[in-house]
Amino acid sequence: MSESYDVVVIGGGPGGYVCAIKAAQLGLKTAIVEKRDTLGGTCVNVGCIPSKALLHASEMFVEAGHGLEKLGVKVGAPKLDLKAMMDHKTAVVKANTDGLNFLMKKNKIDVHRGSGTIEAAGKVKVTGEGGESVLETKNIVVATGSDIAGIPGLDVAIDEKAIVSSTGALALDKVPETMIVVGGGVIGLELGSVWNRLGSKVTVVEYLDKILGPMDGEVSKQAQRLMQKQGMTFHLSAKVTGVEKTSRGAKVTFEPVKGGDATVLEADVVLISTGRRPYADGLGLEAAGIETERGKVKTDAHWRTNVAGIYAIGDVIDGPMLAHKAEDEGVAVAETIAGQAGHVNYDVIPGVVYTQPEIASVGKTEEELKAAGIDYAAGKFPFSANGRARAMNQTDGFVKILADKATDRVLGAHIVGFGAGEMIHECAVLMEFGGSSEDLGRVCHAHPTMSEAVKEAALATFFKPIHI
Repeated sequence: MSESYDVVVIGGGPGGYVCAIKAAQLGLKTAIVEKRDTLGGTCVNVGCIPSKALLHASEMFVEAGHGLEKLGVKVGAPKLDLKAMMDHKTAVVKANTDGLNFLMKKNKIDVHRGSGTIEAAGKVKVTGEGGESVLETKNIVVATGSDIAGIPGLDVAIDEKAIVSSTGALALDKVPETMIVVGGGVIGLELGSVWNRLGSKVTVVEYLDKILGPMDGEVSKQAQRLMQKQGMTFHLSAKVTGVEKTSRGAKVTFEPVKGGDATVLEADVVLISTGRRPYADGLGLEAAGIETERGKVKTDAHWRTNVAGIYAIGDVIDGPMLAHKAEDEGVAVAETIAGQAGHVNYDVIPGVVYTQPEIASVGKTEEELKAAGIDYAAGKFPFSANGRARAMNQTDGFVKILADKATDRVLGAHIVGFGAGEMIHECAVLMEFGGSSEDLGRVCHAHPTMSEAVKEAALATFFKPIHI
């Protein structure tokens, strides 16, 4: 006999498990279908969480070797124990997945292990090691996330040893002497910076004329300058035409986007980090009559597909491929199914690059405002003029705030600096409530803090900063 639910969520990543928890909290009988042995999806298992564990550990390694002596702390040259570092990463992942198992039990959510296929509205077939079963449900939520995109037009054989994806780059058993990163986006820069700090000579090859494609241009330039200072090399406006294994490791062939001679670089490891694609394999979308567009599930403003009772959220639909965006959509869909008014403000979704220093952004960039013909004011304040930053030797970077010139409403905020990923939320909260740069500039900030730079940038936007 098939089991019956109010909501069946296909996919146990951030969007899926959050949707399931919220649905259960709202009194709906809920199940998750997940093909991994653990919940959390790419983010928790082979993405956001393990990468942050290695980013932090590698930053501590560099700090011990180069930063502590300036503060009067002498510890000698640090020694890398890569296995212990990887064990830390594994322990962090396990703690998170164990926590998700606990949350499923706490909220009485049934977890069905296996691949989910939509047979029709109200029916999800689960295929796992124990065979097949059919779940009957009033509502289906597709939250299957995304997968590695690869290089457009090239069939690259990723073996996770010499030619690796982000998954393989998180599990190398030794530090490569050299690494080529194909793609200068968030994933490539984060993982490239990990191995750069641990001793690898890292070269980034990027198709666009700037790193961090959609981010503010000034932010991208500053980030590249700081990473070059740390030892990374960049080839921009470079089209990759080949990636092949060699006796040493692998080689990358690329040529200028606007034409010119090809360049061949060889390295011990090549990381392919050219973005991600929506993952809808085996879902049975076409057979169920669910419309797709450019590989993504097509939805309306309420995350409904064209088939009644079937919703989709996260990386598999339009919008930024961010875990927190998927989480907010998961909550909104659960509320919608429960008869409430689910809502996501897509104008206020922060993005963070967890390099060192961190890079954070929310709202519009200067380029976007110029393209839209919006008259704006920009205020900027450098961390080199911030007392707390000086005390911690963290003076790289700046805060930039963009506001509508007529109304002073803040339209965007961009931070390059130590702890930027935490500071950006002050701007996000302000923007969520339609605040102005003057509102932010007149809020009393504790002294001395890095966040004072946010206040000063706000002061600079509507009038003048104080401390520069």
